Amino acid sequence: MNQMEWIAPCHFGLESVLKREVQDLGYEILQVEDGRVTFSGDAGTAARANIFLRTAERVLLKVGSFRAETFEELFDRTREIPWEEHIPSDGKFWVSKAASVKSRLFSPSDIQSIMKKAMVSRLGERYHIEWFPENGAAYPVRVFLMKDIVTVGIDTTGISLHKRGYRPAAGKAPIAENLAAALIMLTPWKKDRILVDPFCGSGTFPIEAAMMAANIAPGMNRSFTAEDWTNVFPKKYWYEAVNEAQDLIDDRIVTDIQGYDADADVLRTARKNAEAAGVEHLIHFQQREVKELSHPKKYGFIITNPPYGERLEDKATLPQIYRDFGEAFRKLDSWSAYMITSYEDAQRYFGRKADRNRKIYNGMIRTYFYQYPGPKPPGKRRTEGTV
Repeated sequence: MNQMEWIAPCHFGLESVLKREVQDLGYEILQVEDGRVTFSGDAGTAARANIFLRTAERVLLKVGSFRAETFEELFDRTREIPWEEHIPSDGKFWVSKAASVKSRLFSPSDIQSIMKKAMVSRLGERYHIEWFPENGAAYPVRVFLMKDIVTVGIDTTGISLHKRGYRPAAGKAPIAENLAAALIMLTPWKKDRILVDPFCGSGTFPIEAAMMAANIAPGMNRSFTAEDWTNVFPKKYWYEAVNEAQDLIDDRIVTDIQGYDADADVLRTARKNAEAAGVEHLIHFQQREVKELSHPKKYGFIITNPPYGERLEDKATLPQIYRDFGEAFRKLDSWSAYMITSYEDAQRYFGRKADRNRKIYNGMIRTYFYQYPGPKPPGKRRTEGTV
């Protein structure tokens, strides 16, 4: 089957996690850049990547890459792309987003306008028409310019992949679902280990962890733009990907995943979200202050998104919150803790410098993922007679 090139954008700083996910799906990595991974795959990739990738923001079908230093070059090179192989005569097409970094062409609106004109020129010539009805399927185009190299892709996703469909009502300042999934994947947590989020809010960390534990594909319960591209991807690819995802689900597993929050209303939202995701039976939600954080078992994980101060709390309340969190964690002497926050004094009031930290952009906010890995649990004894 013919191979195509695909681009999966992600949060800056989490490219390695997405790369691993793409490889686990069986696709070949072609390039890893800031904020995106390019890979090769067949026509079924549109469905499988959209349904299975937990950490990507969207999946683009790459249709061209070229150098352009002038708008004339941008027009000519865009016109050379064989758009008719992807967009039918009734297709609705436009440049939905243009981003430019360190390039001579930097005006998004001008880039969008000129590329649209080039597409119209090319398709008009191929279809022998001067006016496009644009009443068919949608083919939104996205373009990235980096040092005058223009990369062009058609968006197969539509609404961002972080919209799983289970969180119509989010709490205040929620963390994006794909970011939460990526952060969990950065830790050594596995489904047979304890996980607690003491600032769970609308439940994103516990829900994403439970979906991983039960092997529930994140895109199973939503639709995608490319489902209507029957001229490019037959419907059978989407049916096959959904069937593959259904076959992999194991929601009869036993987990110890817990979400705490001091706000009872927020917890009601978290429970509704978990129910919508099909994992409410795998998570225990409880109203509890962070200073009450405790667990009778050893070697658990805390993965959380504490208040930052910018959007939720008055800065004056933050020192005590982080002090309480740090004191509770110190009592869990065999546990590991991982927190994402933009609060600049987080380590100071938590009472311990992180063993490792990673800079990650959560939207436009620069955050740090502070990592406090605990000791590994002793290895389980082999059962006698096993190999």
